[in-house]
Amino acid sequence: MTSYGESEAPLDDLFLPDPPPAEVRYTIVSVDDHVVEPPHLFETYMQPGLRDRGPQLIETEQGHQVWEFDGSVYVQMGMNAVAGRRPETVKLEPFRFEQMRPGCYEIEARVRDMDLGGIWAMLNFPSQITGFCGSVFAGASDPAVGIDAVRAWNDWLFTEWYEPYPQRVIPGGITYLGSSEGAVAEIHRNAARGFVSVTMPERPHAIGLPSLWDRDFWDPIIQACVDTDTVISLHVGSSGMYPMPEGSPMLQLGATMFGQLSLASCAEWLWSEYPLRQPRLKIAMSEGGIGWVPMLIDRLDNLVDRSGYGKGWAERPADVLRRNFWFCTIDDPSTIRCRDVIGVENICLETDYPHGDSTWPDTQKVIADLWGDLPAAELRMMCSQNAAALYRHPLPEPVLPVG
Repeated sequence: MTSYGESEAPLDDLFLPDPPPAEVRYTIVSVDDHVVEPPHLFETYMQPGLRDRGPQLIETEQGHQVWEFDGSVYVQMGMNAVAGRRPETVKLEPFRFEQMRPGCYEIEARVRDMDLGGIWAMLNFPSQITGFCGSVFAGASDPAVGIDAVRAWNDWLFTEWYEPYPQRVIPGGITYLGSSEGAVAEIHRNAARGFVSVTMPERPHAIGLPSLWDRDFWDPIIQACVDTDTVISLHVGSSGMYPMPEGSPMLQLGATMFGQLSLASCAEWLWSEYPLRQPRLKIAMSEGGIGWVPMLIDRLDNLVDRSGYGKGWAERPADVLRRNFWFCTIDDPSTIRCRDVIGVENICLETDYPHGDSTWPDTQKVIADLWGDLPAAELRMMCSQNAAALYRHPLPEPVLPVG
């Protein structure tokens, strides 16, 4: 077996000792991980005349570090940056940067952690200061500031993360959603320098943006994605969380209902008819799992074959779903058995570093324990080849497992 890196000494009392490097039995391309925006991002990459009105990292009276932007405060909740932490030290409160593993916000440390976990490449999503998808900047009171903040985020990811490690980082960006013109311009700017994905809100209308049926707004944006072969990545929670009943356990119920959010979002994007009208459009559902997908496919077939509610398309809705959508899973040990219904070629893997759900640093073992009996060809597809084809990303040789 091979390894992608070496272990390091423990960091401090907040952190577990570094794990030994994983034995690499599977080539892993993770399609859902996260960055924590570092303190210098907006100060460094926003235009000098605008950066004073961009996001500012401030200290609270409680000793927390939070982002302030346009009169609102955005926190980095502890459960979103727990990689490597001792479980007993983790609380649902804002972290300081020194309380996070450096791989959350520094690329060299991230690559070391990828090596420790046996992960070849990652697609990373933003954190709360962007709204996971740039929606915070779309609502800026001054559009010029919002546009520049979007550009700064993309320039930081490109300059500090992707350019030094083009084989290890899949370049995914955000775009300005305050106007169609702004969104299109940033999609084209990023695509011209190698970005392969843009993250957008799961359900735009839920956060005050035009609905997917506002064709004047969305037609140019969707066309820009098709023209540049840019994958639309829809991250769970990017349009808000599950509506919580009063008194309910927010953390537990919210985490449980991730799949429901993805189901609703996927159905809306499907029935928007953009996938039907744009056969080359690529939509990736991120962090919602795959358990709901066979149910959706069964329902779509029912709508055509039994009730008749789904008639009217020249193609079967379930076929459009399999052509235009990709899905990701941390493991889904039960519903991975339904992979033929979904389409093995439509399933990708995520590690969700550095979130609480993450399999890091045990991803290789998790796959071996839960998927190890699957055919090698299917493992190669789901662990790396599907993602590499979708995001046009290079793979090492050989792609594991062989056979």
